[in-house]
This record gives sequence, C-alpha cells and structure tokens, in this order.
Amino acid sequence: MAARREYSGNSRQYSSRQYSRTSGASSQMYVYGNTVTKPVSEPRRHEKSPEKPRKRASRQVRKNRRQALHMNSAYVIFLTVAALMALIVCVNYVQLQSRITSRSKNITAMQEELANLREENNTKYNAVMDSVNLDEIRDKAQNELGMVYASPEQIVEYDNPATDYVKQYEDIPEDGVLAQSDNSAR
Repeated sequence: MAARREYSGNSRQYSSRQYSRTSGASSQMYVYGNTVTKPVSEPRRHEKSPEKPRKRASRQVRKNRRQALHMNSAYVIFLTVAALMALIVCVNYVQLQSRITSRSKNITAMQEELANLREENNTKYNAVMDSVNLDEIRDKAQNELGMVYASPEQIVEYDNPATDYVKQYEDIPEDGVLAQSDNSAR
C-alpha cells in the first residue's frame, strides 16, 4: 500500500490518503485526521422537472368551483346561529356541572353536620339516662309525695280490638270489654 499526502486548497489542510495497489484509484479512500476534505466533484443538483400543462376546465366546472367557494348570506347566518347555539349549550353544560358540584359539596357538609348532631344527641341522651335513678324516684314518690301502688281491685284490664291507641270518652265497663266486632259475637 502506498501512502500519499495531498494539499487541499479549500480547507488549507493536509490529509493522508492510502490507496490499495491492486484496485487503483477506484477503491475507497481512507482519511486520517480530524477533518474531512471536500470531495473533488460535487453531486448534481436535481433540477425541477417542467410542469405539465394543465387542461383547461370547462366553463360549467369553473362556475361550480366559484359557487362552492362563495358563501351566501343564508349560509353565513345558519353557521352563526349554529355556533351560537353550540356556545349556549356548552355554557349551560358548564353551569350545570358547577351546580352539581356545589350541591354535592353542600350535601357532604350537611351529612357531616347531621352525623355530628346525632353523635351529640346520643351522648346527651345517654348522659340523661345515666343520671336517672329509678330506685331514687320510687323512694321519693312513696316517702315524700305519699304515692302507693294500685291494689288489685283498682286494676281493670280490657281488650282493645282495633289499635294500641285509646281515647277514653267514658268510664271503662266492669267486664273490661270496650267493643266487640260482629265476628266475635257469633
């Protein structure tokens, strides 16, 4: 292999090239150094191909194209109304979503308040129930107020056929039956 140094006028740098003796100048070139020299021949630039002449469109086709590009006033009004309606629908949708979100937050706050009130109510109820001593109430009623238990003669039992609620308009009869249905009389 033979080595040769060449001077390149464009880059003003020297480069070393090695050629293979067997293949001659057509072999690949090795360049040593930190810069690459400019190639001797520049590649051809692609030239624009000449444009093909267009066919002339018929008069009717040109007229149709002009009409397709032209927007008449009715079409513009229609597009404006459609755009406004779309805008109104979008604004209403956003407002509805906002109301739903605010009501959801309000419901959550009310549920928390209800839970707190229930807990407070249960706490107070339990405190009241714990403060009541039934034995003390019985002793006070018997000793201080002079109350006594009812004797067996004073107790009247009765059957209520209709409901658990009774309004007493007159004295309860001695036999204890307030009313009888027609089925039980037979």
